Amino acid sequence: MRVTAIIPARYASTRFPGKPLAEILGKPMIQWVYERTLRSTRVDRVIVATDDARIFEAVSAFGGEAWMTRSDHPTGTDRLAEVAEGIETDIVVNVQGDEPLIDPRMIDLAVAPLVRDASIPMGTLMTSLASVAEFLNPNVVKVVVDGQGFALYFSRAPIPHPRDHAETLAENFALLGGNKHIGLYVYRKEFLLAYPKLPATPLENTEKLEQLRALEHGFRIRVVATDLVSQGVDTPEDLERVRDLLAQGEAG
Repeated sequence: MRVTAIIPARYASTRFPGKPLAEILGKPMIQWVYERTLRSTRVDRVIVATDDARIFEAVSAFGGEAWMTRSDHPTGTDRLAEVAEGIETDIVVNVQGDEPLIDPRMIDLAVAPLVRDASIPMGTLMTSLASVAEFLNPNVVKVVVDGQGFALYFSRAPIPHPRDHAETLAENFALLGGNKHIGLYVYRKEFLLAYPKLPATPLENTEKLEQLRALEHGFRIRVVATDLVSQGVDTPEDLERVRDLLAQGEAG
């Protein structure tokens, strides 16, 4: 079973232009992501997918593999699919280019169900909500799953709704058992190639969550629970936190 990790990386960013090339302890961020992804025991190949020559050159400079893609892709998934169409692989992992602290074991966990069961088209991860603030934060995506670990729904809203504890949520938060989604995705190649061609769906458009397209079209998403967490970089302030963690040797 051949597994390829593809890291979409764009230079343009509203909040943080040039983020993949931001320096962290002498290396560009994209190099940290690339090298940590290579440490996954399940991954055979790592490719950076970019539409920017500066990122392409930076990856080539540290010996990584980079592919230039079209610049008009509406989503990172479309960029992934363009690269996947040109390679021999069975499974594709979407690793975000702004996750310099990604734990390779997280990739292993997400890939494992698709290796074991050929009927699963797509997988991802979840972890326990850490606080009531996370539960109520629309920027923290929540997920609920069935008894076999397949997603029932993803939402920016607080789910599940704690009917009996809605008025005393802070005191009874531990009883909720809620989970937040971790944005690492695994696709069977044939499903990834078909996915961008699926029409956008009402819930996807309402919540602005692309993974809902799969559920609305009747495809299952296997969600693996983990205690492992990462530290994404969305802002310059996040970058400073990551630098501090790595300098102190706290990031593994």
